[in-house]
Amino acid sequence: MNPAGLPEQLRRAWAIAKKDIRLYYAKNSVLVFGILMPVFLFLAFFTGSRQLPLAFLIPGLVGTALLFTATAISPAIFSWEGRHGTLERLASCPVTTEAIVLGDMIASILYGIGITLITVFIGLALGLSLLHGITMIVSILLAACCFSAIGMLLAVPPTSEPSTPMMLSLLIKFPLIFISGIFIPLEQMPGWGLVLAVFSPLTYFTDLVRYSFIETHYFPVLIDISALALFTLVFTAGTMYLHKRTMPKRL
Repeated sequence: MNPAGLPEQLRRAWAIAKKDIRLYYAKNSVLVFGILMPVFLFLAFFTGSRQLPLAFLIPGLVGTALLFTATAISPAIFSWEGRHGTLERLASCPVTTEAIVLGDMIASILYGIGITLITVFIGLALGLSLLHGITMIVSILLAACCFSAIGMLLAVPPTSEPSTPMMLSLLIKFPLIFISGIFIPLEQMPGWGLVLAVFSPLTYFTDLVRYSFIETHYFPVLIDISALALFTLVFTAGTMYLHKRTMPKRL
């Protein structure tokens, strides 16, 4: 991206984000995969795992909600745009590929933060106390950016079939839930499970949410934040680079 045109490209990225919110984030699929799915998973584990306290499960709901909402639509936006020919018109405008990707990411970040804040308020309504508000805010912002970048990474393979990246998204999100300490405490995981958990950004976000609510955490808070920030930088840089390379194949 040309540094001289950076402010203008950011303005155009924001315009793309507003377009995405208006056109895509009111779809039924967002409601199903982004909101109802985390709630149903939470209810299933809550009714079947009475030995786990609500104070442990609510942070899991917050983590699952952010993961699902931030990746609910972003994997399929490029496919929808390509199928309807709007991506070609967008690419013909004076806007860089990075700005297009950033606009899609901003939309999913805002949507993910909005829905996640609702789950935080649910936890507060059920009697939990927010002991570390700043940590909660920082972790939600970082995780929203990280999960949005993951969603855009899933959209890298050029295809006009939205179902392809959406299926790939589900194949990745469900394993992440079960290896990230969402519903199974990390202390109870076998050694191989902990090894896998280390490579999941959802692990660190959930750990930070639990610390924010009940001051219980597996990793030191600084490690959680640093790992989440590193994942965010790597995934964002990766999605920008790969989309720039695959964009010509979509046109």
